[in-house]
Amino acid sequence: MSGLDIEQLRAATPGCATSVHFNHAGASLMSEVTLAAVTEQLRREALYGPHEASFAVQGRLDQARADAARLLNARATEIAFTSSGSAGWGLAFAALPPLRAGDRILVGRHEWGGNLATMQRAAARTGARIEVIPCREDGSVDPDALAGMIDERVRLVALTWLPANGGLINDAAAIGRVTRAAGIPYFIDAGQALGQIPVDVAAIGCDVLKGAGRKHLRGPRGTAILYVRAAFRPQLDTVFSDVLSAPWTGEGPRPRDDARIFETSEHAVALLLGLGVALREALALGVPAIRDQIDRTAKRLRAELAAIDGVAIHDLGQQRSGLVSFTIDDLDVNAVKNRLASAGVSVGANGPAYTPFDMEARGLAGIVRASVSYLTSEEEIERLLAAVHGIARER
Repeated sequence: MSGLDIEQLRAATPGCATSVHFNHAGASLMSEVTLAAVTEQLRREALYGPHEASFAVQGRLDQARADAARLLNARATEIAFTSSGSAGWGLAFAALPPLRAGDRILVGRHEWGGNLATMQRAAARTGARIEVIPCREDGSVDPDALAGMIDERVRLVALTWLPANGGLINDAAAIGRVTRAAGIPYFIDAGQALGQIPVDVAAIGCDVLKGAGRKHLRGPRGTAILYVRAAFRPQLDTVFSDVLSAPWTGEGPRPRDDARIFETSEHAVALLLGLGVALREALALGVPAIRDQIDRTAKRLRAELAAIDGVAIHDLGQQRSGLVSFTIDDLDVNAVKNRLASAGVSVGANGPAYTPFDMEARGLAGIVRASVSYLTSEEEIERLLAAVHGIARER
């Protein structure tokens, strides 16, 4: 057992009283305390002015950065806050040394579509190319295959740790051992990992890692965490600067020597205070306990959905996350999502744009995604199962 008091946690989350929410992988439900941190700061800004209100809470912002570092087993100087995971990842990618013709970028088959779009545009401009690392039999990225692909032209290895289109958990640390041995930059998209499974950047061996605050951390939208390994940061040259990231001196701009080189002086203080509360809540509960609760809930949901006639489960891997992907016969996944919404149940529906290489490799036009949280109750599971049963029977 996880030891979490689920009923107490649900009572402290306003959305649990109004929503049967199975879209935590898209955006989860904030606690009352997180919501209050955001709204109270907005009120301070309205009463005293945004700059003055920001100065008053600087210590809390510093604590949020320290807590983000603690979550990742990193240092506070290795943490930047950005407006989204995609923004942070894109800024870090753009700061890499310029690509040249013949350069290679190696990616997992499950790479997030937004990251792929960014890499492909850069490759197309320079004559570089993107190559997909083969998978093991269980569908996870194969570290041994990656080792066999390494040569002097490889400029980056990118991995989406927990893909958006299902329950797979890739072996990020095994990939990291290959990249460390080869001295190749290693970027991780941990959008679905932060707040769901333990994350240790030192053990993984990555150079850059990003994740959104709105998903399993249960923070506000518009917040994200970007980790940049201290020893790797000098290899990055940011595409733009401002008075925070490169303050002007008598000798011109002086770029920061920490991860905040990717921040700007203008940021949403109220949202970051909310993220800080969400981080403290996750740390107080303990991510291992969260992982245990989510794993047990997802296993039950996966098994009971699979037992419904006409339902197919599409999750890969040995160790799985709280993202449960399925289809109902040949029904359009968005039609299923809308049918479930009409029954009062919120889920996600992903098409090829989210994970194009993997969806194409498996011949999937789309999946319905029911993502659980440690907040997920027995009653909610029953509501979802009953609704899926109803749709499947009609087929």
